[in-house]
Parts: sequence; structure tokens; C-alpha cells
Amino acid sequence: MTSKEDVRESMKVLGPPMPAENTASDRDNVQCKVPRKLCFTVVVLGASGDLAKKKTFPALFLLFSRGFLPENLSILGYARSKLSKKDLQEKVKPNLKGDDDKVNEFLDKLDYEAGPYDKPEGYQKAHKTISEREGKHSKDPKGRLFYLALPPSVYPEVTQGIKENCTDVDVGDGGFLRVIVEKPFGKDLESSEELATKLNNLFPEDQIYRIDHYLGKELMQNMLVMRFANRFLGPMWNSVHISNIQICFKEPFGTEGRGGYFDEYGIIRDVMQNHMLQILALIAMEKPVSGNADDIRDEKVKVIRCIKPVEVEDTVLAQYSAANDKPGYLDDETVPKDSKAPTFATTVLHVHNERWDGVPFILKAGKALNERKVEIRIQFRPPAAELTSNLDPLRNELVIRLQPDEAIYLKMVVKKPGQDNTPIMSEMDLTYKERYTDAYIPEAYERLILDAIRGDQQHFVRRDELRAAWAVFTPLLHAIDAGRVELLSYPYGTRGPPQSDVLVSKNGFVKNAEYSWTPVAQRKSIDMPRL
Repeated sequence: MTSKEDVRESMKVLGPPMPAENTASDRDNVQCKVPRKLCFTVVVLGASGDLAKKKTFPALFLLFSRGFLPENLSILGYARSKLSKKDLQEKVKPNLKGDDDKVNEFLDKLDYEAGPYDKPEGYQKAHKTISEREGKHSKDPKGRLFYLALPPSVYPEVTQGIKENCTDVDVGDGGFLRVIVEKPFGKDLESSEELATKLNNLFPEDQIYRIDHYLGKELMQNMLVMRFANRFLGPMWNSVHISNIQICFKEPFGTEGRGGYFDEYGIIRDVMQNHMLQILALIAMEKPVSGNADDIRDEKVKVIRCIKPVEVEDTVLAQYSAANDKPGYLDDETVPKDSKAPTFATTVLHVHNERWDGVPFILKAGKALNERKVEIRIQFRPPAAELTSNLDPLRNELVIRLQPDEAIYLKMVVKKPGQDNTPIMSEMDLTYKERYTDAYIPEAYERLILDAIRGDQQHFVRRDELRAAWAVFTPLLHAIDAGRVELLSYPYGTRGPPQSDVLVSKNGFVKNAEYSWTPVAQRKSIDMPRL
């Protein structure tokens, strides 16, 4: 059992030791640390909403219960809703899973302030509440973290309210002021840049943490370690050996009466331009010169800038229709009856650099499909000279399954056991639930909020990274909005439109129909040989 002293020590210095004074770059001197005696306040704006209730407060509780937050902690909820402190506590409590004493101790840290987002008085009252508590700890450094669990449409007025009314404080040595904002960051390149400019006019880039929760998932965090700590992967990580790469995002449910928000964005803005492009960047980027957050983000920006804007011809779009006793997208009462928002998209991106020339990156995402799954499938080319026939359908694949049942497995061709020499597919399998039975894997929001507290921006989106990402998709999005892209249909609960499979096949993917990997939750017997 980790002692409180050990936890506090781990919080004190979380990066590498401070290097010598004569360093090659200011980045070498960056440390991610939390002072032991930090007087720390988290302000959750939009505290009465679903995001705060289901994600933000539970993540803060998990950090609190595991000893990762400073002892001198206060959490202030802020929203327009006329709630009391007790109302907020009762609203939050059902989503806190853990020891009852810890839950009650955490709830005692919560306070609430009701106020408008577009007027100063609410922010001024919040600042007074925070300052009075901080005044009792005048010798300690101060930390203020503002979490905007709000729609981006109110970011300009909310950040202005924070800047003008809640930042007049001497944070002291080791203190900080930071702002976390949620996606979507605009609807296209122009609106994203407009929003980014407004935020940067109020706060410098090193105080803005644009959260993309996929960057907090365990296997996303593992990506750079897997790629650059395993030497054997280096020589094969290029167009010489890799035929195509698929990134797949599948949800088995539709909008379920919540289509109003989704219809404003569609599947490309909702998951492709952010989550899936972040996955692509980590797969395709070059090795950074160090583990510094900006060195890593530099490489991500470089590779995203190598992607030309998506072509309409390389895209399949569709909406789900009623099937299997489930309503269609247009049957949702919150969705306009003439909506052209796609609920499914397959598109092909090309990274125009020496490493990836000729390798299609196939992004596929959809709602109301046949299963829940997010995975990366890296398919290799067949051997140049085959010893036996019929090897072409037996392609080596490195598969990284982000959810559910986190796993990394490598599909291998082996001899069928027994007297037969027939080649068959098997796998080398790292399934996390089987290999790391006692490991605690943090939730994505839990991990990313802790990174923000520590001042580690590695897993947050930088402005130039955001700009490059929108440049890839904006021409296609404008064509969709103008009705220039055909919108197909697919039945609820299926794999999507058949045209998607045609596009994927056209770009080199070879499916082995005789093999499928079985998730750990479904394993009752082993039919295939396992290496």
C-alpha cells in the first residue's frame, strides 16, 4: 500500500531531474511538478451539466481518492442553474464510485456559485470565495485550474469573464493559472482560428489545455513507448513493409434522442478530425528529439501538415435508417427531417513524406453499427517470394485495440498443427486483462486532468496542431455542408454501407475471412493455436 508521504513525494517532482544550467534548449529545463503545500482550487464551469456530472467530477474524485490531489483542495462548481452547495453534492454523488467515507470527504470539498456566463458579477463572487480561502494560506503557492465543461459557443465570454475577474492573484513560486477547454474547437479552419485567437488574446498558449480525451486512453499513451522502445519495429515502420493502415471507430447505438447536438457537427467533426487524426499522428510521426511535450507535438504537427486535404472521391458518407426494431437517424425528434449530417464516414488520407508515400490511411467511423470497437489495424505486405501458395490472404497485421478489452496482437502465419503443412493464421497476443490482472488503468479524464495539474501539455492539442488538422478536413466539410457529397443509407445494427468495403478494398486491405480475434470477454475455448 502506497503511503501518503510516498504519494506526496511522487507529486513533488514528476518529470526528469533538472539538467545542468547550460542546456541546448529552454525545453530541457521544463519540469512538471506540484508543490507539496499548493493551495489548489478547481473551478468547474458548467457544473450542472452532464459532462461535469459524468466525467469531470468523477475524474476529480478518482484522483482525490488515490491521493493525487493536493491536501489543501477546494472544488468550486459554477453554472447558471440556481443550485445550492447541497444540491450540487446530491447531483454529483451517484456518479462517484468508491469508499463511502472517501466520497463524503470529497463532497465536503465541493462548493457552488450560481451566476451568468456573460456578466461579471458571478465571476466576481467566485473570485471572492477563492481569494478568501487562499488568504488563509498566504505563504503557500496558489493553483487555479478552470475546467470549461461547456459548449464551445460560450468559450469567448466565459474565458473573458475568468480573465477579467478571476486571475488577479499572485500565485507564488510553483503556483499556476490554467484553463481546460473541451472539443469541438470550431467547425472548420476559419471558425477554429477565430476561437483560438480569442482564447490566445486572453491566455498564453502554455495556460490553455485543449483536451481530447482519446489522448488519455491507455493504449494511446502507450503508442510512443511501443513504437520507439522496440527496435525491431523501426525497420518495418514504413511503406516498404506496410500496405495500409486502418483506424476504426464503431458505436452500436444511435443518437437516442440526443441528435440536436450531433446534427450540428456530424461524424467527421465529432470524432474524425480530432480523435482519429490524433491516433494517425501518433502512428505516423517521426521520433521526437526528447520526451518534452512540445518536442512531441512538433512531430505530430509535421506529419499532419504532410496530409493533403481529403478528396470527395476518397470518401463514403451515410446515415443509418430504421432496422432491427431501432429508429433511423431522421426518426429522432431532435434531428431536422432534412438533415444531411453523416452518421457514418469512411475516408482515405495520404501522408506525403518519404516514410509513408503510397500507404493509405483509412479512417472509418460510425454510429448505430454492429459492435462497439476502436482499433488500429496495420496490415503488412505479403512476402516477396512465397514458399507456399495461398499466402496472399494471410496478411501479417499489428492490431491495437483501444476499446473494449485493451489489447495489442500480431497476426502471424504458422503451420497448421499435425501432419498437414497448410499455413494458417494465429496471433501473438497481449490482452491487458489477462497479462496485467492487478493493474489499475486510469480513466482518460482522470489521467488528463492530472497532467493539467502537473503542467504537462504532451497529451493536449496545441494551436498549430489544431490548425493543421482542420486544414485536412475543411474542404470536404464545406462540400458536405453544400450538399455536394452523396449521402448513402445503411440499416441500424449493420457494418455500414457496402460502398465502404469497396473503398477499403480498393485501397489495398485484404480481409482474411477464415480468421477473427476473440476478445477476452468472449473467450470460452481456444480453437486456434496460440504462440
